[in-house]
Amino acid sequence: METVTDEARLRTLVGGEPAERALRKQLDHIDEHARRFLAESPFCVLATAGADGRCDAAPRGDEPGFALVLDEHTLALPERPGNKRLDSLR
Repeated sequence: METVTDEARLRTLVGGEPAERALRKQLDHIDEHARRFLAESPFCVLATAGADGRCDAAPRGDEPGFALVLDEHTLALPERPGNKRLDSLR
């Protein structure tokens, strides 16, 4: 089995660069479509990564609208009682 260690080799294996349409779907802000989607969603997964590269993904949920868009770059999620690890808050 080959170990892939750089993006150039990975691109070769998957067949090149992504299409322009695939690149355009990545946004640097919360647009109106995302606002509406979040307003109707009862569930999300909050993923974080530490400076050391360790990652975590935590389920979050409540009634639709629990995730509040504060501005185009800020999403507020309520903290609920759980395992008390505080992974996404540290």
